[in-house]
Amino acid sequence: MLRHPATRSRQTIATRNSGFTLIEMVIVLALIGLLLTLAVPRYFMAFDSGKVKVQQQNLSSIRDALDKFFGDQGRYPETLDELVGKRYLRSVPVDPLTEKSNWTIVAPNDPELGGVYDVLSSAGARNDTK
Repeated sequence: MLRHPATRSRQTIATRNSGFTLIEMVIVLALIGLLLTLAVPRYFMAFDSGKVKVQQQNLSSIRDALDKFFGDQGRYPETLDELVGKRYLRSVPVDPLTEKSNWTIVAPNDPELGGVYDVLSSAGARNDTK
C-alpha cells in the first residue's frame, strides 16, 4: 500500500516535534521558582540559628573553664590564652558570628582576682546564656 506523500511528511514532522512546548517549560520553571522562594529562606534561617547555637555552646565552654580555673587557682586568668596554657581549654573557641576568636572580656570587680571574669561575643548577639 502506497502512502500519500503529504501523509508521510506530517508523520515525520510530528515525530520531530515531540519535545516540550514553551508554555510547559515556563510553568515548570515558575513552579521551581515558587518552591525555591519557600525553601531557601528557611535554609538560611536554620543556618543562622545553628551559628547562634554554636556561639552559645562556645560561651558555655569558656565560662565553664573560667569557673574551674577559679575553683582550682582561687583567681581568674589574666587572658584566655592562660586557660589554654594550663589546659582548661584545648584552644580558644572561635565565635561563629565573627569567625574569629576575639571575645569581649569582662574583668572582675576586684582587679586582684585576675583579668577575665566573663566573656561576651564581639558580635553583640545573644550573650545572655549564663
